[in-house]
Amino acid sequence: MPGFPEVRPRRLRSSEAVRRLVAETSLEPRQLILPMFVREGAREPIAIKSMPGVVQHTRDTARKAIAEAAQLGLGGVMLFGVPTSKDEVGSGAIDPDGILNVAIRDAVSEAGDALLVMSDLCLDEFTSHGHCGVLDSSGHVDNDATLKLYAEMGVAQATAGAHVVGPSGMMDGQVGVVRTALDAAGFIDTVILAYAVKYASAFFGPFREAVDSSLTGDRKTYQQDNANARDAIREVDLDIAEGADIVMVKPALAYLDIIRQVRDHVNVPVAAYNISGEYAMVEAAAANGWIDRDKAILETLTSIRRAGADTILTYWATEVAQQLNYR
Repeated sequence: MPGFPEVRPRRLRSSEAVRRLVAETSLEPRQLILPMFVREGAREPIAIKSMPGVVQHTRDTARKAIAEAAQLGLGGVMLFGVPTSKDEVGSGAIDPDGILNVAIRDAVSEAGDALLVMSDLCLDEFTSHGHCGVLDSSGHVDNDATLKLYAEMGVAQATAGAHVVGPSGMMDGQVGVVRTALDAAGFIDTVILAYAVKYASAFFGPFREAVDSSLTGDRKTYQQDNANARDAIREVDLDIAEGADIVMVKPALAYLDIIRQVRDHVNVPVAAYNISGEYAMVEAAAANGWIDRDKAILETLTSIRRAGADTILTYWATEVAQQLNYR
């Protein structure tokens, strides 16, 4: 095998034009999904302190952000509702006039079929205790009782117009009950983006502020243990068998190895969620002058794509799409 000086790999790094020509990984607006928070009754956007640049939207500002996302060619938006009142069973998640279902209708009205409108299918934003499901008499999350509500929530979101629903609570059997309920209600074309691999993570911290979470304690009894990888593949297999159209790994950066394992294992699209804490770390470091913000953002998202994600949920989606469109 020939070596130096006959072989000079640096030739393929010698200019921006050459590097662009031989790049193995692409980053395009269509691969990016923008998570959005819509607050019930808000008259102006409310800044999320731990996530500079991200807000809880009013219905009007959400419409404007959705129109911009469609114009930029993003793959979609993922909507989260922030209600003004909560209860033990998260009834606002199923109410047709609850903020999330209203926000879905607004988004579909604004974007039509030019943009995929996705909705988070979980009770945590709507429960007074902040857990992703209802609690039993001992205070533990009741998996099977929660599934019944997820089925109703999925139909409510599809009725509001959601193109894609995202079961994210990590309840056993959640994809199957949602798929069955959607099909029975005539929503056979509604896509399920399953949060198949969702770890109990410290990096979710800023998200708690974003949705005004009521959670005390943690979700380790239903979200995955960060020490485990084989468990992730098991969860993915179960969700695909139950009818998932797309599977997702969340968080992304601390779990790039899991993204790669999932991508190599399945033949359905794989998404990854570049979550709030990952966003906040870059923004905080950049604000202190410790890193080049724009380069760090692109490097972060490229790393997630390189690991195998076909699609990335990221709070930088609009900004990055603007940069990519003007390259």
